Amino acid sequence: MAAVAMRLPVSRKAAAPSGPRGGEKHLVAPGDTITTDTGYMRGHGTYVDEEKLIASVAGAVERVNKLVCVKALKTRYNGEVGDIVVGRITEVQQKRWKVETNSRLDSVLLLSSMNLPGGELRRRSAEDELAMRDYLQEGDLISAEVQSVFSDGAVSLHTRSLKYGKLGQGVLVQVSPSLVKRQKTHFHDLPCGASVILGNNGFIWIYPTTEQKDEEAGGFTTNLEPVPLSDREVISRLRNCIVALATQKLMLFDTSILYCYEASLPHQVQKLVPYTLFHTLGGGIRKAASVAAEVNKLCGRASFYLSKGFCSK
Repeated sequence: MAAVAMRLPVSRKAAAPSGPRGGEKHLVAPGDTITTDTGYMRGHGTYVDEEKLIASVAGAVERVNKLVCVKALKTRYNGEVGDIVVGRITEVQQKRWKVETNSRLDSVLLLSSMNLPGGELRRRSAEDELAMRDYLQEGDLISAEVQSVFSDGAVSLHTRSLKYGKLGQGVLVQVSPSLVKRQKTHFHDLPCGASVILGNNGFIWIYPTTEQKDEEAGGFTTNLEPVPLSDREVISRLRNCIVALATQKLMLFDTSILYCYEASLPHQVQKLVPYTLFHTLGGGIRKAASVAAEVNKLCGRASFYLSKGFCSK
C-alpha cells in the first residue's frame, strides 16, 4: 500500500493580487507601490525606487505582458494613430490649419490631407491655397482622424473620408479623454432622434440625426435650417446625461448614454442639472451595467454548456 504524506495546517501569507483581469481596475495614487517584482518593465506613469515600481500619477494600472504603465484619470489627450477626434480650427497657416484637440500642442490638418469640395481627387493648386478660408476658418468645428503622431507629441489629422469634415448645428460637450471608451466606431445614431460623435480627445458632438446624408459636398456644407423644438430637447437631455455620467466618472459609450437617457425620461430637462440627481442617475447606471455584465456571464455559460452537450435547448 502506498504511503500517504500528511501535514498539519499552517497559516499562509496571502499572495498579493497580480491585478484584476476584468471588472474593477487597480487604482493607484502617486507614491503607491505597484509591484516589488523586478521582472516587470517600467512604462508611462511609473518610476523605480529601491527596486520597487512606484506610480507617479493617479490612475489605473495597465499591464501588457511584462510592461506596466499607469493611465492617468485626468490628463490631456495623447494622440494615437486611428483615433477619432473633434476639434476647433484656431489658425489658418500656409497649406495647413491649426486645430485645438485638447492635447498639449495644437494639432495640424494639412491641405493635402483633406477632401476637396465634391470629393474630387487631384493635386492641390495655388487656387486651393488661396481658398482655404472658404473651406475652413477660425472657430469652425471639424471631425477628423489621427493620421500620425510627431516626436514632440503633436498630432497630424486627415479628413479624407466623407464621414469626416466640417460640423454643422449641434452641442459640444468637453469631458476627460480617459472617460471615452475606445470602440470600433465612434459615430452613433441613437434611437432617440439624435446622433453623437464620441471623440477620443474628450470632445463629444451631439447633433440632430439627418434623414438623408449629403455626401456629394465632401463634408463642407452646413445645414442652417431651424432645428425643431423636440430635437433641441433631445439634444439638451443627452448633453445633461453625458455631464451626469462624467460627473460620476462613468465610462462614456453608446450603451451607457442610452441607459442614462432612459433613466432621465421621468425628469424634466432643466431639472437634470442638480448634483443630487446626477448621483441618482449614476447609481442607476451602475446597477444597469452590473446587471448587463451578469446577463453576459450567464449567456456565456449557457452557450458553453450547450456546445459541450451538457444540457438541451
